[in-house]
Amino acid sequence: MGATQFDERARMDGQRLVRLALAFYAVLAGLALAWRLGLCGESPFYAAPAAAAQGAAPLRDLALGTLAAAAMVGLSDFLTRHTRSGEALARALARAVGPLSLGQCLVLAGASGVAEEIFFRGALQPRVGLLAASLLFGAAHFVPRRDLALWSVFSVAAGLLLGFLFEATGNLLAPTVAHVGINAVNLPRIVRAYGSGVVR
Repeated sequence: MGATQFDERARMDGQRLVRLALAFYAVLAGLALAWRLGLCGESPFYAAPAAAAQGAAPLRDLALGTLAAAAMVGLSDFLTRHTRSGEALARALARAVGPLSLGQCLVLAGASGVAEEIFFRGALQPRVGLLAASLLFGAAHFVPRRDLALWSVFSVAAGLLLGFLFEATGNLLAPTVAHVGINAVNLPRIVRAYGSGVVR
């Protein structure tokens, strides 16, 4: 298969993955909105009605989300470079998603970060608490394969950090910025370094 044919096939595979992901994350966000807003009559963007009345502090929350993303990206980069399980996880994830364009990586990062935060933090955490929501977040990232075991552990740690941001700020802005930031840096880096590369 020539380079042009490979690029075209990779582009089509990437488009298919993005379409499926967007449909899945739309359903996930829709369920969260229906649950918290429709059934509970509360905004999923705030931890509690009192936090909704107080509102967000955008500059503070953007800064906290950016710092949290930087910390988690640094941790994942360290694990990938300096541990066998981290490198195995990066290679497995790169194989699973295949080659992607930078734009596709960013769309996936945005969709997953926003929808998962609305569901796990916005809808689930106010009902079950920080620890249970974080464990469920890790369970949602569980795949019964040895090379992916670290993904669940990392997801629980990330869930605790994101959940703490949600409780500390009272709203979804900081955890969403952090989640999208982590994915927007890690996904292209993993695809480029451990997969077939980012298709331009």
